Amino acid sequence: MIPPHDTHPTAAPGPVESAEAPAPDAPGYSGDKKALLARLKRIEGQVRGIRRMIEEDEYCIDVLTQVNAADSALRGVSIKLLEKHVGHCVAHAEGQELDAKVEEVITTISRLVR
Repeated sequence: MIPPHDTHPTAAPGPVESAEAPAPDAPGYSGDKKALLARLKRIEGQVRGIRRMIEEDEYCIDVLTQVNAADSALRGVSIKLLEKHVGHCVAHAEGQELDAKVEEVITTISRLVR
């Protein structure tokens, strides 16, 4: 038997992180600085754990699994920084500065996907 569908309205989920809009002269990520630093602190812990695994001669595949997790976490930080850069620094640029910022983003994305 299929249970009856819940008819009570539910609130839409809110944003996971609330970020303030950065000042025009601040880095685009400044509103997310606290969250980014927390993510980097967790990544530091992962890397220390990997070092400990190698010191303790852990199984290669287990070490590689943790290296992949740390790498993925760093890529997530990179994507967040790029997102904030485009949404703030590039979005506020004009004229030749805009052209230079777009070229800079293209070059950066090319490096990130290698």
